[in-house]
Amino acid sequence: MSYKLGILDQSPIFPGTTASYALQQTVLLAKKAEEWGYSRFWVSEHHNAEQLAGSSPEVLISYLLAQTKSIQIGSGGVMLQHYSPYKVAENFHVLSNLAPGRVDLGIGKAPGGLPLSTKALQYGTVNDGKDISERLSFLLDLIENSVDSSHPLAGIQATPIPQEKPEIFLLGASANSARLAAELGISFVFAKFINSDEAVFEEAANLYREDFPKGRLIVSLAVIAAPTKTEAEQLIGNRKIVKVHLQSGRSVTVQSTEQAEFFGKQSGEPYEITEQEADIIAGTPDYITEVLNQLHKTYRVDEFIIHTPIEQEAARYQSFQLLGPLKTANLTIQPLSK
Repeated sequence: MSYKLGILDQSPIFPGTTASYALQQTVLLAKKAEEWGYSRFWVSEHHNAEQLAGSSPEVLISYLLAQTKSIQIGSGGVMLQHYSPYKVAENFHVLSNLAPGRVDLGIGKAPGGLPLSTKALQYGTVNDGKDISERLSFLLDLIENSVDSSHPLAGIQATPIPQEKPEIFLLGASANSARLAAELGISFVFAKFINSDEAVFEEAANLYREDFPKGRLIVSLAVIAAPTKTEAEQLIGNRKIVKVHLQSGRSVTVQSTEQAEFFGKQSGEPYEITEQEADIIAGTPDYITEVLNQLHKTYRVDEFIIHTPIEQEAARYQSFQLLGPLKTANLTIQPLSK
C-alpha cells in the first residue's frame, strides 16, 4: 500500500453513556490505532455538542501523547477563527517539547459549533472569521520562528521553541482552501465526508497538486467496514449531510436538521437548509481498499484520514480494526473494554 491511513475521532457520546466514558474510549482507540499500524490519530473540536465530548483538542492531545509511544497525534482541527495564533503556537510548542516529532497541528476554518457557542468563544472580541488567511500566515511564522521585522509584533517568539516543530495542516472542503494551503506551502486535508461534491473535490485536488506539487494531499473520508457489504451498508442507516446556507453567503455543515434550525435561528439572518445523501464508503475491507486505491491513483492522494460516523459502538470499533494497516488474515475481533 503506497499511502498511509489515519483516524479522525470526535469522541462520540453513545446512547446511555457519559462524556467521561467517551473520552476514555478515545484514549483506548488511540492505543489500538497505534497497535494496528495507523499513522495518525486526530481529535476534533466541537462546542456545545451534547453528542460529542471533544471540545478541547489541545488538552486531549496532551493526554493521548502520554498514553501512546509512536503514532502521530493531532488536531482535526483547531478552529483558528476563535483563538490567538500566538496562543495556539505556544500550546503546540509545549506539546512538541513533550513529544518531539509526534505532534500534528490541523487547522480548521469552520466555527465548530452553533452561533451561540461562537459568541461565547469570542466573548469580548469582534471577529467574523474572514481573516483566516492572515491568522494562519501569522501562525506559520510563529511556528517557524520567523515573524517579519515589519510585523507589528516583530521580535515575538512562541516559547518554548521545540527542536522538532509541529507539522501544520489546513483542513477544508473547497478549492479556496486548497489554494490557500498551496500558497502557504502546507499540507492540505480535503474533508470529503463534509463536502461530497465530486466536482469540488476534483477541482480542489487538481488545484493543490498544480500549485504545490511537493505538497501532501490528504483526504478525510467517511468509511464503514464490516465482514460483509450488507452488514456495512445496514450500518449507514438514514445518515444525511445537512447544510445551512445563510443569506450572507456562508454555508455550514451540521449534524442534523434540528441543529440546522438552531444554527439558522441563532445566526440572526435569513437561511435555507439543504440535505443530501451522506458520502460513506461502506463494505468489506477488500472493497474499501479498492476504492482508496482508485482515489490514490486518480488524485495522487498521499494519505487518508478515516471517520466512521455510526452510533453502534462495537461496530465502529470493529470497522477501524478491520481496516488497520497491520491487520492479519487471522484477526480476531475483540470488543472495547468497558
